[in-house]
Amino acid sequence: MIPNRPFRPAPQTARDKLLEAGVRVVREQGFAATSVDDLCRAAGVTKGAFFHHFASKEALGVALAAYWSTSTGGFFAEAPYHHHARPIDRVLGYIDLRLALIAGPPESFSCVAGTMLQESFRTSDAIRAACEASIMGNAIALEGDIAAAMAEAGVTGTTAASLSRHVQTVIQGAFILAKSQAPDAAADLAREAIGHLRRYFELLFNVGGDEEE
Repeated sequence: MIPNRPFRPAPQTARDKLLEAGVRVVREQGFAATSVDDLCRAAGVTKGAFFHHFASKEALGVALAAYWSTSTGGFFAEAPYHHHARPIDRVLGYIDLRLALIAGPPESFSCVAGTMLQESFRTSDAIRAACEASIMGNAIALEGDIAAAMAEAGVTGTTAASLSRHVQTVIQGAFILAKSQAPDAAADLAREAIGHLRRYFELLFNVGGDEEE
């Protein structure tokens, strides 16, 4: 198992300190409950520094979704599962990595974009769009491997884009359900849901089936 780990180097600038603080505090208490003072306190910067970099808390939220996307996207882009020769093994490798990263309470593994989207989808179009770009960006990154796996296995009746979105739907749903549990049970519930997702792909693509006979 890969232990939970940060995706980003230690922040150096006041802007990055505020964004890194946003990742931590928003995961812990949600976007709506997080004040500018909370963010400044967690980042160790002044309120003047906050407003030098962000016109508002909403602007911070938009930047936070992009910051999260860039850092996590880079991590997944460099992950070893990309070296698998067969596309279905790359898809399953992605799911396995998502499983391996789930440990501890939900604030240690949940998605910042997903958390903000749940709270802000009707109150901030800017945050909603930024979070959509973050989550759908993960789907798009997987789409090529799913398309290649479908072609190789002769899977029809759906599209790679739809299956890619389904992967993100299950992952985000697993994070939401994990938040309903006590901290020491949250990871198990999330892993259970994503484990079912893996088995679905194994069945859909006949992994371990006819190709080994």
